[in-house]
Amino acid sequence: MPARPARRFVLDLQLPLRHAGHRSVVVRGEWLGPADAPLVVVAGGISANRHVAAGPGDAEPGWWEAQVGPGRAIDTARLRVLAIDWLGADGGLDAPIDSADQADVIARVLDRLGVDRVAAFVGASYGAMVGLQFAARHGARLDRLVAISGAHRPHPYASAWRALQRQCVALGRSEGAVSQGLALARQWAMLSYRTPEEFAERFDSPAVIDDGVARCAAEDYLESCGRRYAARWTSTAFLRLSESIDLHCVDPADVRVPTTVVAIQEDRLVPLSDLQALVESLGGGSRLCVLRSRFGHDAFLKEEAAVDALLRDALAACTGGAA
Repeated sequence: MPARPARRFVLDLQLPLRHAGHRSVVVRGEWLGPADAPLVVVAGGISANRHVAAGPGDAEPGWWEAQVGPGRAIDTARLRVLAIDWLGADGGLDAPIDSADQADVIARVLDRLGVDRVAAFVGASYGAMVGLQFAARHGARLDRLVAISGAHRPHPYASAWRALQRQCVALGRSEGAVSQGLALARQWAMLSYRTPEEFAERFDSPAVIDDGVARCAAEDYLESCGRRYAARWTSTAFLRLSESIDLHCVDPADVRVPTTVVAIQEDRLVPLSDLQALVESLGGGSRLCVLRSRFGHDAFLKEEAAVDALLRDALAACTGGAA
């Protein structure tokens, strides 16, 4: 079949959710690349969406433009890329959502699209968690997994960070200041995604007095991040997807596909020790790649050259047509 432009789809599905029973849900997705190419599922953090990269008919940059596209590590000249909006991302599902639910959604989407087998699942952050669930629950349909900065369980320290973020949103809701609560939660999140070393380089200036109040050098940056986030997200979507990270749990022994795990040594949300434990317990062949980055958890977005090299190596074996 000839190559097609980026194509978006909307599917109505009936799903048995792990903690919320049967629900009617709407799933939005996009695929990009030749129709007869090996299929790669790409998934990012809870803020990521179906639009991974620009393509024919849709020139808007995607969230992983550095890695997805013609000639890039996830090469849409030889691979077909599939991505979805996370279940719950539109704020329309106010119920507990598990990473296992997201994996099952992807399996249902593949069924509806007529795809039997996936050449690779590339997941980063929450997407890595969902990738592990997909490999554990639907491993017979998957050739290989690349899991970047996502483990088989959330770290208790990271869960505590997220609990405080959710309290910010809950307080904003109770006080009639939802946007302010979301913005503050995002600012807390940015501190957990990045590192003290980066902040020391970028914001090493003394506090100044502004209208009688002291402000540190990082406040403008953090507030800008918070405003942008609050302008495009609902409180329900944030709360339910944040919870979903903390509900995540998969037995590594159930993951029996070849797996490349990528850890960031400076990542405070997904410590290297957790990913070492994951690799030691996986049921199939695996390897651990460790990067150093002052960007911490956000390295998969910021360390473009290093991530490109890792992905090219991990996906080099993707051959043959779409199943």
